[in-house]
Amino acid sequence: MALQGTGMLIVGTDIPAAEEEEFNRWYDREHVAERVGIPGFLSARRYIAVTASPKYISFYETEDFAVLSSPAYKQMLANQTAWSKAVMANFKNVKRQVARTTAGLGAGLGGAAAVIRLRPADNDSATAREALKAVLAELVTQDGTLAAHIMESDPELSKPLAEHKDAPKDAPEAKDWIVLVDTTSADVAAAAAKAVSSATLPGLKAIDSGTYALMWVLGKAEL
Repeated sequence: MALQGTGMLIVGTDIPAAEEEEFNRWYDREHVAERVGIPGFLSARRYIAVTASPKYISFYETEDFAVLSSPAYKQMLANQTAWSKAVMANFKNVKRQVARTTAGLGAGLGGAAAVIRLRPADNDSATAREALKAVLAELVTQDGTLAAHIMESDPELSKPLAEHKDAPKDAPEAKDWIVLVDTTSADVAAAAAKAVSSATLPGLKAIDSGTYALMWVLGKAEL
């Protein structure tokens, strides 16, 4: 299941242990389907950390970036369910990105993924992007690495929601780029995370990286 759209909403969070069962029930029984049902949304992926922080991360793919500021999406944000408000108030260490998917190499959906956070300098993003693409092009030729994607955050839209009570409103990660690498195992994902994080990338600074296991995927056609 390769990416088909050019917009991506990325939400990572920790959750207190006492709230974790309810958190997962809400995600799996309401939230993922609710988001994928919004016009222009294509699919959602949920991951749990193998070695990473935050513990949970979700990727919501959209047809294009404009969907993430569309009236339909804004209406959903303005009318969260009571269950959503209650669960989201317990989020900790929230990292929320509204991003453009600017490159995709390889194909396929792996059972494990590397997630790398890169912070761009305020200069030529095109040069940084091409350097990163070259690293990823080499990476996807290696056994067990299926696909790699670059997602560039919009600083104005990449802010925590009002329901994220614990999140600072001026978080520096609002402008970060996210690299998602699909792999066949956690060991391969860890090697991919290390390769990207240690690469010399002009205009990009590696902030953190981690490995995640895929929990499940929901596509629009399945609703």
